[in-house]
Amino acid sequence: MTSTIEPPALRDALGPLKDREQVAERLLESSARHSFDPDTELDWDAPLAEGKWFWPPELVSLYDTPLWRRMSEEQRMELARHEAAALASLGIWFEIILMQLLVRHIYDKPVTSAHVRYALTEIADECRHSKMFARMIQKSGSPTYPVAPLHHNLARILKTVSTTPGSFAATLLGEEILDWMQRLTFPDERVQPLVRGITRIHVVEEARHVRYAREELRRQMVTCPRWEAELTRLSSGQAARVFAVAFVNPQVYENVGLDRREAVAQVRASGHRREVMRSGARRLTDFLDDIGVMRGFGRRLWRSSGLLA
Repeated sequence: MTSTIEPPALRDALGPLKDREQVAERLLESSARHSFDPDTELDWDAPLAEGKWFWPPELVSLYDTPLWRRMSEEQRMELARHEAAALASLGIWFEIILMQLLVRHIYDKPVTSAHVRYALTEIADECRHSKMFARMIQKSGSPTYPVAPLHHNLARILKTVSTTPGSFAATLLGEEILDWMQRLTFPDERVQPLVRGITRIHVVEEARHVRYAREELRRQMVTCPRWEAELTRLSSGQAARVFAVAFVNPQVYENVGLDRREAVAQVRASGHRREVMRSGARRLTDFLDDIGVMRGFGRRLWRSSGLLA
């Protein structure tokens, strides 16, 4: 009688890795139950609510700075409106990058697999999110805020040369900090109902995207060659540096009548802002540390980004 020896399950510091197809099947089932069409789910025709913020004041970049204390309540709310538009613009830029990275990821994989079907489902989610963010910017009456040309073109390089673990590390960087902020936003009754509805949809659907990216990054860090793991450590650290800078577009300060240099300097010196960004990144940085991404020079890059405590 011939015995069949099962190959050992892949595992990392967090334990055994789950079967890729089983994870995807569960995410597909969740998508079938909890997906939203923002065009019909949200009341885009309703007027904006008087006296409501577009973003929680504690998450506005200048909160609790000397400049913030000199600003009128009207000017603070105006800054929040512009920063919400800037974050939505950043989100669209990032999701376009993510969609391209996902297409690259599945290009050589079996098209009938649940893993590929879920990736296509996520791409469809991100298309809806990008359209939703664009409609929010228009509804708010704020301008769009493109990222700096340098960052825009660095992303071209990322989309072309990024390896798979690097792609998923960058994906989590873009998703998890915004997700943390949005989890504080959608239950906040001080915030515009439309913005709360948008963030609620995004939080529900992004939870699946984060699960997919985390499971795949764990698998990739276990199976990839040593050079690729080291490249992932370096590229994720550099991506953290770019993302931390791109998170607030300095043009928002000029557009609400503030001195750009003074505002940028006060944000950089703000202990509150530093803690907000680190709190938003903490769940991610703990995870990356556990699976071996936070090592060597890559960790130094993360620390210099200001996102790592």
